[in-house]
Amino acid sequence: MAEKTRYSDAELEEFRAIIMEKLEKAQRDYDQLKASIMNLDGNDTDDTSPTYKVLEEGANTLSKEETMRLAQRQLKFIQNLQAALVRIENKTYGICRETGKLIPAERLRAVPHATLSIEAKESGKH
Repeated sequence: MAEKTRYSDAELEEFRAIIMEKLEKAQRDYDQLKASIMNLDGNDTDDTSPTYKVLEEGANTLSKEETMRLAQRQLKFIQNLQAALVRIENKTYGICRETGKLIPAERLRAVPHATLSIEAKESGKH
């Protein structure tokens, strides 16, 4: 039997659902970080809002710089997830950009925006 070279449409739909769920959560987290940055700029009454309550235990105690760094990392994560959706559309999702082989589904479920297999990642070229 020939080695599988791409994921089936059904498998791609499973990955799309995983990515969409992570994307929605990532966007919510990003929006909360942005709101936190805005709250650090001034002392308005928004700090009693439900969004602020979520941040109260963590991000609001961070410095503005740390919060901005977190927001930038979150935005990069969102962009990586969006790029993964494009690869699903192109039916190139899950193919290692170094080896050209399929990245195992278990890895993609854990890191749905992965573009490298573990072997390629550990080879240290990146």
